[in-house]
Amino acid sequence: MKLKGERVASDVIKELSNILLTEVKDDDLKKVTITYATVTNDLSSAKIYFTTLDDDKRDKVIKDINNARGYFRSELAKRLNIRHIPELHFVYDTSIEYGQKIESIIKEINEEES
Repeated sequence: MKLKGERVASDVIKELSNILLTEVKDDDLKKVTITYATVTNDLSSAKIYFTTLDDDKRDKVIKDINNARGYFRSELAKRLNIRHIPELHFVYDTSIEYGQKIESIIKEINEEES
C-alpha cells in the first residue's frame, strides 16, 4: 500500500503544479511551487509542501492556497483516476530558507578564514 501512496503523492504534485500554472487566476498563487507531498496509506489525507517566489506575500499566499483547497481537490478529482481524492493540507516548506541560511553561515565562516 505504501507504493500506492507514493504514486498518488507523485501524481498530486504533478497535477497541482499544472493546475497552479494553467488554471489559477491569482498571480500570487501562480508563483507557488509544490516541493513535496505525502499521502497517508489509506489515501484519506495529503500534506502538500510548497514555497513561493514572492516571500513578501507569504502570509497572503498561505491564506489563499488554504482557502482554495476545495477547488484544488475538485480539480484533482477530474484529473486523477482514483476513487477517493485525499483531503488536502497545505504546509509552507521552510527547508529552502533553512538551506539558504546554512549556506550564508558557511560562506561567512569561509570569508573570516580567508
